[in-house]
Amino acid sequence: MRLATWNVNSIRARVARTVDFAVREHIDVLAMQEIKCTPEQFPYAEFEAAGYEVVAHGLNQWNGVAIASRVPIEDVEHAFPGMPGFAKGVEGPEQPQEARALGATVGGIRLWSLYVPNGRSLGDPHYYYKLDWLSALAEHTSASLAENPDLALALVGDFNIAPTDADNGDPAVVPGFSTHVSPPEREAFAALEAAGLQDVVRPLVPTGYTYWDYKRLRFPRNEGMRIDFILGSHAFADAVAGASIHRDERKGEAPSDHVPVVVDLDLAGPDDDDRPMIF
Repeated sequence: MRLATWNVNSIRARVARTVDFAVREHIDVLAMQEIKCTPEQFPYAEFEAAGYEVVAHGLNQWNGVAIASRVPIEDVEHAFPGMPGFAKGVEGPEQPQEARALGATVGGIRLWSLYVPNGRSLGDPHYYYKLDWLSALAEHTSASLAENPDLALALVGDFNIAPTDADNGDPAVVPGFSTHVSPPEREAFAALEAAGLQDVVRPLVPTGYTYWDYKRLRFPRNEGMRIDFILGSHAFADAVAGASIHRDERKGEAPSDHVPVVVDLDLAGPDDDDRPMIF
């Protein structure tokens, strides 16, 4: 099975590009972030014509996540337990949840399409919301894997964190002065790994960015950031047979500022004759 994640930066503006990529690259399951529409506005017809079932979660023209799949989508959740909300000027537990997480089971994998809060700037309320959001995600991940250590779990999407200095090539993003590279954010990313996940792409694709700002010729200068990840449990990681970052999708007419990240999964090994085939 081939699984991809992509912050599409408005699915209605880029549906043709997105479906073309999915078909051309034989993607079985595509997790999308920043769809920027409600479920009623999502362009289902183009995906369905290409053989995909889609579930989408969006509340307005901001944020939003979706999953398109050629295998059945089951057990859909629109938030993980404990996920905090955010509203400017609102304090306490009454803050509404945003459309930033979509969970589903596809082909035996528990998959979460995630759009982690940006943080905006150090010290901004959105920054502390980001850290709280990531803490709740790590807690949920740890609890899920404690309950089922052999769960094939994948958290995929735009994490809005460059976990190492090598993941940041944007000169405007400066440690100590910028979000995405601050020690608390990097510690929050490390907490997900401590909860039982690993970056399954980095061992196979050790270098390469996934995001380039539209401004200041960042893409031609390759001044990007690696902030889109596929993090998997040991059961998921053991099934990874290949990985790729599709840099060329940042080229052409009206691209997203992010590019797809892809993994190939071998969930039925050569000696597992009694296991169901997954396509």
